[in-house]
Amino acid sequence: FVEVSGISERQDVNYATPGQFGFKALTSDDPAKKKKKLNAELANGRLAMMAIIGMFFQDGLTGSAWGDWSLYTDSPLRQAAEVSVAASAFESELGVQAPVGFFDPLGLAKDGDVDTFNRRRESELKHGRISMLAAMGYITPELFRFDALLSPTSGLTFAQVPNGLKALSVVPLAGWFQIILYMSFVEVSGI
Repeated sequence: FVEVSGISERQDVNYATPGQFGFKALTSDDPAKKKKKLNAELANGRLAMMAIIGMFFQDGLTGSAWGDWSLYTDSPLRQAAEVSVAASAFESELGVQAPVGFFDPLGLAKDGDVDTFNRRRESELKHGRISMLAAMGYITPELFRFDALLSPTSGLTFAQVPNGLKALSVVPLAGWFQIILYMSFVEVSGI
């Protein structure tokens, strides 16, 4: 609801104000408070994107969503990685945070195109929000499951669905259809 409220009235089709759909419960009319909250959302979204990819990666390498990394000694995550920080025209933009500053390791913003930057920032917010939900969806079955039928036609209960990526193998065809239909709606509607 938060994401779609006010979207039909959105006049900003050039993404000059990324992530702003007119819902004031989580944001504010005060520019300083709004900037602080959007910076926090960007930081949390970035963390969630890394978290869900890490969860998938760990599940794929260890066979469990909460696998033991000590069993996987060839992990590329054990190697140090260098990160380059590019100076750019976007040092004062929303999401620039210490200690890194403006983080653009691939140099995608080096041309200084504001419209492209704003479109990418909108995408970053969108994917961060989806990743936050995905990370919670990955963790929740470890803590809680409904005592009910997930798919009445196939007799599948929530308790029968395994954790992690193994859950993908038990989703009925109708469930996949619903998932793909929802993902398509999100993409087409611009949420």
